[in-house]
Amino acid sequence: MKKRIPLWIVPACFLGLVIVLDLWSCAASLRPLEKAVKPLLLALTALTSAVFLLEKDRVERRTVWLLMTAQLFGCAGDTLLMGSGLPYFGGGMAAFLVGHICYLTLFGRTAWKGLPTKVWVLSVLLMLALLAVLVVAIGVKGVLLVPMLVYGLVLMLLVFCGLCGLVRLRGAHWALILCGGLLFLFSDGLIAMRTFGLENTPMLGFTIMLTYIAAQGLLAIGACRAPSLSESAGPHAHTP
Repeated sequence: MKKRIPLWIVPACFLGLVIVLDLWSCAASLRPLEKAVKPLLLALTALTSAVFLLEKDRVERRTVWLLMTAQLFGCAGDTLLMGSGLPYFGGGMAAFLVGHICYLTLFGRTAWKGLPTKVWVLSVLLMLALLAVLVVAIGVKGVLLVPMLVYGLVLMLLVFCGLCGLVRLRGAHWALILCGGLLFLFSDGLIAMRTFGLENTPMLGFTIMLTYIAAQGLLAIGACRAPSLSESAGPHAHTP
């Protein structure tokens, strides 16, 4: 009896093709091609993730909906950021902010369960200090200062979420989530530097997209490969 090919392979193949075309368009400065394929990246990622999760024997609907919502808001952010001007930039960052909050909702309930208050306080103070240094170094000012601080804090919380999950709960999926958060922070840091004065070159755009695609992919794989995120923090979750 032949083994059935998983359905998620089909959208994953289209996703792989779109990734290659998008990276090629960035490296070769093919703007029309980039505009055509970029909105498909997260749409196909969401479809692939949903089909993969729904084919599993046991999956929480909450996981499917939160992951798809995060990815589809990422799709909206990608589309808006292709426009020029502050409204498009602000709308794109707002869409990504909602997506990051969905990731935090998906992963945080498990990673942060029972985390002592003093750890929270020290961690948030450290994140705010790092943000202050980055804002001064990049030169963010004016009307975008507060939104960028909020967005940066949410990104750092995503990294903190992955770190807490890896240290407290173990599991390879938490390492994927942590690496995804770090790559997201790096990619968006490059966008901020480009927005506030860093020379825009084809390789800069390629690096931004490469790290961004890797970040979204790692977060998606981490979520798909995780056990039930609401159940993985059981009574023995903190024991090696």
